[in-house]
Amino acid sequence: MDASEFVIGQRWVSHSDTALGLGIVTDMSGRRVTLGFPAADEERTYAIDNAPLSRIVYQIGEEIETFDGSTYIVRAVEDLGGVLLYHAEASSSEEPGGDIEQISEVKLAGSVNFSAPHQRLFAGQFDRNGAFRLRFATLQHMDRLRASPAQGLIGARTQHLQHQIYIAHEVARRHAPRVLLADEVGLGKTIEAGLILHYQLQTGRARRALIVVPDSLIHQWLVEMLRRFNLRFSIVDQGRYDALKDSEDDVDVLMTHIFGDDAAVNPFESDQLVLCSLDFLVNNGKARNDALKAGWDLMIVDEAHHLAWSPENASPEYLLVEELSAVSKGLLLLTATPEQVGVASHFARLRLLDPARFHDLQAFQQEEQQYEAINSVVRRLQDEGSEIHEDDRKALEAWLGDELEKLLKEASPRQSIIDALLDRHGTGRVLFRNTRAAIQGFPERRPHAVPLDCPGMYQNQAFGYSGLAPEQSVPEEQWLADDPRVNWLEKKLVSLRPAKVVVICALAETAMALEHYLQLRAGIRSAAFHEHLNLVERDRAAAYFADDEQGAQALICSEIGSEGRNFQFAHHLVLFDLPANPDLLEQRIGRLDRIGQTETVDIHIPYLRNTSQEVQYRWFEEGLNAFSESCAVGVAVQETVSDQWRSAMEGDLSVLDSLVETSAAETLRLKTLLQNGRDALIELNSCRPEIADALIARIEEEEGSAQVRDYMMEAFDILGVDVEDHSEHADILRPGEQYQAGHVAELPEDGITVTWDRRHALEREDIAFMSWEHPMVTGVMDSVTSSGLGKAALASLSVKALPAGTLLMEALFTVHCPAPEALQLTRYLPVSPLRLLVDVNGKELSAALPHDRLNDLCSNIRRRTAQAVVPQIRPQVETMVDHVERLSAPHLEPMKQKALERLAASFEPEIRRLEALKKVNPAIREEEIDFFRNQLKAAREAIGHATLALEGIRVIVTA
Repeated sequence: MDASEFVIGQRWVSHSDTALGLGIVTDMSGRRVTLGFPAADEERTYAIDNAPLSRIVYQIGEEIETFDGSTYIVRAVEDLGGVLLYHAEASSSEEPGGDIEQISEVKLAGSVNFSAPHQRLFAGQFDRNGAFRLRFATLQHMDRLRASPAQGLIGARTQHLQHQIYIAHEVARRHAPRVLLADEVGLGKTIEAGLILHYQLQTGRARRALIVVPDSLIHQWLVEMLRRFNLRFSIVDQGRYDALKDSEDDVDVLMTHIFGDDAAVNPFESDQLVLCSLDFLVNNGKARNDALKAGWDLMIVDEAHHLAWSPENASPEYLLVEELSAVSKGLLLLTATPEQVGVASHFARLRLLDPARFHDLQAFQQEEQQYEAINSVVRRLQDEGSEIHEDDRKALEAWLGDELEKLLKEASPRQSIIDALLDRHGTGRVLFRNTRAAIQGFPERRPHAVPLDCPGMYQNQAFGYSGLAPEQSVPEEQWLADDPRVNWLEKKLVSLRPAKVVVICALAETAMALEHYLQLRAGIRSAAFHEHLNLVERDRAAAYFADDEQGAQALICSEIGSEGRNFQFAHHLVLFDLPANPDLLEQRIGRLDRIGQTETVDIHIPYLRNTSQEVQYRWFEEGLNAFSESCAVGVAVQETVSDQWRSAMEGDLSVLDSLVETSAAETLRLKTLLQNGRDALIELNSCRPEIADALIARIEEEEGSAQVRDYMMEAFDILGVDVEDHSEHADILRPGEQYQAGHVAELPEDGITVTWDRRHALEREDIAFMSWEHPMVTGVMDSVTSSGLGKAALASLSVKALPAGTLLMEALFTVHCPAPEALQLTRYLPVSPLRLLVDVNGKELSAALPHDRLNDLCSNIRRRTAQAVVPQIRPQVETMVDHVERLSAPHLEPMKQKALERLAASFEPEIRRLEALKKVNPAIREEEIDFFRNQLKAAREAIGHATLALEGIRVIVTA
């Protein structure tokens, strides 16, 4: 540098310490120059010959900021004796051509943020080759992943099961999905809900989620969401409110006094992902109001059969969820037994999801009667080799009206017709239910009946509902001593030792007494599991039972305490009593009979002769076959034979044989009807194996390649993360000496052990499973794209074909499309990275020198040398920037056209669906259709304004 280059008032930046911001020359003395840095409130003096400074000159079209915070767009630049005068217009001007102001560079703000790659290069804020390679790789991977049908489904620590993957993909890609997940017990509804939520969060369709579950399942959901999906939920409970109250100081009290509740902290707004108990929300008015105020993108409600409703009366639980569903865009209801509390409540849950579709209970019941006819037509439509029969065509015209002709013209007309039938006349869009009969991988059930004599102490309550759990009316000491089921249970546990045994009974008091007896009097290691325990105590009991070496042999559960829990590592189940409701029996057995159970499930059923226990045993076994097979029609059969069943339960054993015979016939009839009607239609819509298999193949293709590990290893090398071998499929990651903490999320100070292999991750749940959608990987990618890392780089190249001193520029462009986040335009117009390679004359060389080949040939330039070279090549670099911007322009329109096609394919079918539904269902509101029409219009306008932005440059100097 020469002393004549510096003039008081000029703005320079230190490329050895960019945190100082924009400096201003304040003094020159001899061979030294002094700069003030207002942003850092510092002053530095440099030797002019080797000052690590770069002159800042903003170009036409770039944005500048003055010290008072105003921003302007540069329209012209004038040099007045070495100090620049910018002719600029306020950036707030709606259109170019506004008032021009003259702004001396002296007035520029002290902070500086160079967004354009060439600005960063000229300011000395350039990186080595590796950072540019990482930026390019990041954008390529992001573009590929966002376009992949597997996006959002990669990296969950779950088995790849067809029905779960299909449901997750089908539901999660919808706008604000509202569905009932009603797979039979053991098919993994929690995993399906987790996959849907994970997908929605990964793709930006949702940001705020609320999970509402029974109190007993809070911790299980917390652990499952973290362990399987890396989703960290915060629990909001009474303890959270108590802690908030304790932390209030006088200022908070004063603020609340002045401004009211609006000044109070809302725990539901403090976190994006919240987990809460249904009972807590029902019983705590403050929490209920706070949850309603917070608003949600997606709400998940587990064990939704607790939401009872009838035309005359609605339960508090139902009313609460109804209120919350109104302020939540998406809603997932989970239950294995959707009709447990009656068809009316089942209809009411569907009404929560889609009130326009399910607006009348009587109409809903009438629709169910035509399912068999629809199913017959659907089955024939699936036969691609035959023509559509004339009778079927007439039926389709009656069901679909004018829509039929449009559907027949689509690319896959038969599938389109089937989809329309499921949507218009079934529960296809809102109800998903897979059955054990259709899904492979379940164990055999083996019931063992144990009839026992009824002791005299129970004679007065042998029948009726009280006879199912007669011990509740007898002192604890007495029934523990004289009930033959207790003595039998003690001997059975001893004979089965060391096998794990789950014992389920109706009442928590029974479970507590039994566990106390077995532990203290019989010397059998056992643990109690019931609703009177808090979450920590329940988890401790479950962990004690799961321990193979020093753990409990028996886990004694109450009805409610066992709900939703999975104990498939055990294969002996003792039903100490029997429930009145057949769906509750299925839930009990489902604690062990699940996907993942590797043994036959032995079900031990001790019952007392000549009591309502024997009636219930025979009805379950001979009438429903509910012990050996899952019985989805149990509640419906019970309603049909309710008079006979009640008579037998009350002690009229003369009707028992007839009850059993009638029930068996009705069970067979209803199962046949369901298989030919509603359930068959729902199953068609709940798992399409060919689609699921294609998705699973894409997921495994992404996971099976070494790309994610290779990418992260390159990132770790640049970001200062040390990698140490752990085992064949695992590594240990630790912060290194050059660790850049801001770029790597989820990395503890003491390190973390990770695996890149799904099978290993399923075997070792203590090891983090790294995938493209793990928070550490997405965090690195987001950090690279949002920061200046790799935006500008300088490299040397030595090839005989190019003379020394030749300049090349490798430029990277991405699509830039400002739009409201709600439009989610990245679904239709992804990053679309565009690479160009030019020389000073504007010749395009990218085909001759691909990126990977160039990486092999390029070398880093020493930083001091690079800093001396940059000012000398600035004019040529500016020329090459002009060349690449000119060459990039023709690429934009084809990208926009593809995006518009994707947009139309996404929105137009949904608009047509709602228009068709409105013709047969007057409850469809015009504003619902207008919402999608407006979304489509706004998205088209936003895509029309998309531009290509220069995202990174690598300037290459040949040697």
